[in-house]
Amino acid sequence: MRSLITRVTLVAALAASLAACGPKGAQVTADDMTLGNPNAKVTVVEYASVACPHCAKWNEEVFPAFKAKYIDTGKVNYVAREALTGEPTLANAGAMLARCAGKDKYFQVTDALYQAQASIFQTGDIRGELLTIARAAGMSEDQFNSCLSDENAAKSAQRLEKLMKDNKIQGTPTFVVNGKKIGGEEGGEATLAQLDAAIAEASK
Repeated sequence: MRSLITRVTLVAALAASLAACGPKGAQVTADDMTLGNPNAKVTVVEYASVACPHCAKWNEEVFPAFKAKYIDTGKVNYVAREALTGEPTLANAGAMLARCAGKDKYFQVTDALYQAQASIFQTGDIRGELLTIARAAGMSEDQFNSCLSDENAAKSAQRLEKLMKDNKIQGTPTFVVNGKKIGGEEGGEATLAQLDAAIAEASK
């Protein structure tokens, strides 16, 4: 009897553990930057880089409608995860700056970085553009310099590289709905229609 009870207990514990893990890529951690309803049935993860033109285009053309339809209504939990694609210095420094600004200003800074992306590519002045964005978010130049220190930059690059490797992210933007990637392995700009279909399937 004891052996049977032990076996049942172990099976139950294993099942609970597997359920807690959730689908690969859908697990949300304390490090994640999120919008929407944390208890929503559907989690949409976007892997993106502020140095990725396709990500900037999606942010401008699709995200506002997606946000209004799914985030503002509490239908999804949206998770933004940084990736090290595009111009590496901008990708890493931009991700660092957004995080240094704090969770309450993270998305404000990320949007500002997307808006400034074309100018940064044209002028090549990464530091100057980022400092302007940092000041608009309430950071001093000393705070900005401390945020982007060499030691922090190295740690950030390692974190982003590990995140991409662990989740098999080959390109940006890549969208994952309840653990299932939309489109091909290399990602791409998901249309609102593609997201509608994936969210509807995940909601069943």
